[in-house]
Amino acid sequence: MAKEKKLTKTGLGKTLYYPLITEKAVGMIESQNKLAFVVRDSATRTEIKQVVEEQFQVKVVGINLVRDRKGRKKVFVKLDKKFKAGDIAIKLGVL
Repeated sequence: MAKEKKLTKTGLGKTLYYPLITEKAVGMIESQNKLAFVVRDSATRTEIKQVVEEQFQVKVVGINLVRDRKGRKKVFVKLDKKFKAGDIAIKLGVL
């Protein structure tokens, strides 16, 4: 079972619930410069992009949304090459 950590910064809990900590998500951090989060069901791509860019001071290049079998809405956020997903993952306690 994946370890789940609630985000406590202001504004994050409304859109981004917690970072996804699975073997696949950690692999994406290292190989594809992507971060994974579980988000609110009604969150839009634009809203997610804005929250991530404001809270982590990064540039978002792309966003993929998926639903898992548990009904959760997951988002995979690809960061610009200038920023490292690993640095943010360390701040969040993922790595």
